[in-house]
Amino acid sequence: MGSPPDTSKTIKLERYNSYVRRIQSTKLLNASSKLIFRTTLLIALVLVLFFTINYPPLSDRRVDAGAAIHRHSFLSTGFFSSSRFPTSSAIGGPNWEKQVRHSSTPRRPNGFSILVTGAAGFIGSHCSIALKKRGDGVLGLDNFNSYYDPSLKRSRQKMLLKNQVFIVDGDLNDAVLLAKLFDVVPFSHILHLAAQAGVRYAMQNPQSYVSSNIAGFINLLEIAKSANPQPAIVWASSSSVYGLNDKVPFSELHRTDRPASLYAATKKAGEEIAHTYNHIYGLSLTGLRFFTVYGPWGRPDMAYFFFTKDILQGKSIDVYQTQEGKQVARDFTYIDDVVKGCVGALDTAEKSTGSGGKKKKPAQLRVYNLGNTSPVPVGQLVSILESLLGKKAKKHVVGMPRNGDVPFTHANVSLAYRDFGYKPSTDLASGLRKFVKWYSGYYGVETRVKKEIQGAGEVPEGGSA
Repeated sequence: MGSPPDTSKTIKLERYNSYVRRIQSTKLLNASSKLIFRTTLLIALVLVLFFTINYPPLSDRRVDAGAAIHRHSFLSTGFFSSSRFPTSSAIGGPNWEKQVRHSSTPRRPNGFSILVTGAAGFIGSHCSIALKKRGDGVLGLDNFNSYYDPSLKRSRQKMLLKNQVFIVDGDLNDAVLLAKLFDVVPFSHILHLAAQAGVRYAMQNPQSYVSSNIAGFINLLEIAKSANPQPAIVWASSSSVYGLNDKVPFSELHRTDRPASLYAATKKAGEEIAHTYNHIYGLSLTGLRFFTVYGPWGRPDMAYFFFTKDILQGKSIDVYQTQEGKQVARDFTYIDDVVKGCVGALDTAEKSTGSGGKKKKPAQLRVYNLGNTSPVPVGQLVSILESLLGKKAKKHVVGMPRNGDVPFTHANVSLAYRDFGYKPSTDLASGLRKFVKWYSGYYGVETRVKKEIQGAGEVPEGGSA
């Protein structure tokens, strides 16, 4: 019988191969572990750097506007983002800064450099053009929200661009953007007109009023208080603050502690906030209580505007009356008169007295009514529109709902007249004629006014916007 085959060499070879495989596995595992460790460490360092830049300690956040922007990463300043409108450049880029500086540089001796918030809005666009035409530097800020048709705001933006006014597409609650603007431009004044407007809409979207009219205002004041120099601020309050006041005409000395709507409450809160920042930080603040402003390029949510639209389309309109059966009346104020008031308030605004967030001495604090002083029943407004449009309205007289509206407004403007010569001069019929002229041209509709204009060889306003 033969001896069994010798397997020792085979076993040794298998053991050796197994050993080699273990060595290679160990090396691969070690290499993988090192790679994972280094990758994890790199990611951790990037995250630490990101949060350090974007979220500094609270104790370090109270800085002037110029320094604040440098603590934010290029991601948050819009380095990779472009504006939502083709006429704007990427926020923070060289071309953007050039446009911002050019727009805000005054062209007259001792001219102002003014930041106008809500510049694509009704009052904001008119004020921006008036200030630019007299030689002031004007930079606009607007978020182009959809409270009403944004295309109308974009049309106003195009009109402003033709007048060399650049609008930054941004929000008041973007503190980084505000800080960047103040880092680029040492504004002498702020005309703060951005707000969530409308009395009735507050019942549908109350948070928007808090976000814009309170939080947004505070954001702006926070940046302004730390700026060097501090700008003087003129801002939009509202006649709505008079609320349930029954003394007429409304005077700045009358009580304003009974608001009838959330909108009015946020505007009243704004007046108290203005007092606080004036008292603590020395900001010069002037509040303007507007009374039912109307005119070309107006707001589609206002009665005169949607009455015009509905009358032309043959739709019925609701004409409110009080619970006692009386007509609702408003102190309708034409836009050109309001613009003169805003400019007068800016011209007489004293310099703020603080520096670097610290008050040095008492600063100016004012509030004024800007109205027409001649209340007109809404029924009379409708009659004037019927005549201008050449079409009868389908009126539906209803009781005024409890939605925050008040039965009447009537401005006493003697204080504004005394301090900066405010004197409204446009009656409702004349002002509505100018509005219908613009409306006809902008929307391309036939009205009696348009036919009269064509017969006289005039060009309707708004057609080229």
